[in-house]
Amino acid sequence: MNQVELAAGLVALGCPSEKAMEMAAQLDKRAIQLAAEKGRSYEAALAHLLGLMQQGWAAKEKGF
Repeated sequence: MNQVELAAGLVALGCPSEKAMEMAAQLDKRAIQLAAEKGRSYEAALAHLLGLMQQGWAAKEKGF
C-alpha cells in the first residue's frame, strides 16, 4: 500500500482530508518502527495502528 492509498483509507475512516497525506506518512513510518520493535509484519502493525486511529475518531465524534 502506498501513502496515497493509505491517505484515502484514512479519510474513509474519518480523518480530515487536509491532514490525510501527512498522517499517512507518519502512520507508515510508525508501522515500520512498530513492526521492527515487536517482530510483527508491517501489515499487522499498520492494521493495529489503523484500528487505534479509528477508535479515536469514533470517540471524538461521540464527544468523548
